[in-house]
Amino acid sequence: MRGFSYLNRAANALCSPRVDRKVRLGRCGLCGTASDSKLQPGFGLLFDIDGVLVRGKTPIPAAKKAFQKLVNPQGQFLVPVVFVTNAGNCLRQTKADQLSHILGVPISQDQVMMSHSPLRMFRKYQDKCVLVSGQGPVLDIAKNLGFSKVVTIDMLRESFPLLDMVDHNRRPKILPSSDVNLPKIDAVILFGEPIRWETNLQLIVDVLLTNGNLGGAHNNQSYPHIPVLACNMDLMWMAEAQSPRFGHGTFLVCLENIYKKITGKDLKYEALMGKPSELTYHYAEYLIRSQAAEREWRNPIGNLYAIGDNLMTDIYGANLYNRYLEEKSSRKSSKALAKVVAGTGSKASAVSQEEESDNAWESELAPPSATSCRSVLVCTGVYDPHTQVPSDPSECITETVFHGHRDFRFDPALVEPGHLVQDVDAAVQLIFEQENFVPL
Repeated sequence: MRGFSYLNRAANALCSPRVDRKVRLGRCGLCGTASDSKLQPGFGLLFDIDGVLVRGKTPIPAAKKAFQKLVNPQGQFLVPVVFVTNAGNCLRQTKADQLSHILGVPISQDQVMMSHSPLRMFRKYQDKCVLVSGQGPVLDIAKNLGFSKVVTIDMLRESFPLLDMVDHNRRPKILPSSDVNLPKIDAVILFGEPIRWETNLQLIVDVLLTNGNLGGAHNNQSYPHIPVLACNMDLMWMAEAQSPRFGHGTFLVCLENIYKKITGKDLKYEALMGKPSELTYHYAEYLIRSQAAEREWRNPIGNLYAIGDNLMTDIYGANLYNRYLEEKSSRKSSKALAKVVAGTGSKASAVSQEEESDNAWESELAPPSATSCRSVLVCTGVYDPHTQVPSDPSECITETVFHGHRDFRFDPALVEPGHLVQDVDAAVQLIFEQENFVPL
């Protein structure tokens, strides 16, 4: 359980005066020649938002200070920056406007990645009828992502009012007409936690058990069910309250267990998006590369730094993607060798399977060019250095400690941050030192 022992040591060290002084190093800690300051960046930054830059609607004081280091006097970013949030209840432009106001620097929507952003790559569903669940302008979000036939939970409830029966005050007083014009639903997209959980849980399970046709009765034998694509797996997130609040991951736990209790079978996901999925970081790297190209920065972006407050999403995801990058790099030589072996008549089935797996989720984007993704944990959000690390390392494999999604295997190495700092300003300072980057 190496990861948690590391965190215990780091948490204790973080509270010591010596390390605290190091965390607060100013610009004098950055050394380099005048020519160094003109070097183009070879790294990119991935910022979580909740718990790193804000708590609810309240800015974290270190955030504005950090971003003053990241822009020049003209308001241009000195390095490529993407905000990677698991939130999914608004459009990218709305989130960009909020961040611009909070941080005091101009943010474009091309720098914002919501948990649902990778859905743009799932083109095969964009002309099918999809049911969307969440809150906020879910219809607008779905259409902005390219989906042309969208049904919301409210639209289902209006067409089939007898299905939503938990709240007695919302039960229909008059029997509705039997005329329903809604088409058969082909897939379910879960954007984020809804407002009325009982309504969404009931109707989503109805859709799964009727194979997308709510006019019919439940059929527990209808398996596998229609595709389900879920965004945001955060079990909890940090707002203004002293303790974390339920996130969409908690809603998914409810849905998965209700479905299994009724059918005896596991709910299957066509895709899981948002941190910690590799797909999310792959898309974030694509946005980083796009920024660098737009600014005509010719240095390849070799290192990514992911700054977050949640061990089970931000740190796990960054480390998982780092492992993917390392394995992908090592497979390049394996694939080259496999071609030679194949030329002699030997089989290379394992390598062929890897190639097929890569193409399955990389087909919409260029292959990643980064060589590393380094995780940086801050102590201003979900992570608490004094309470989160279990005193007994053997406890870390229990369900009460692992807050990650059901489909992600717990690995202690993946929740070990590359760096542990007090806040986002200290994180930016540390990264500049790591990269020997001197801002103008």
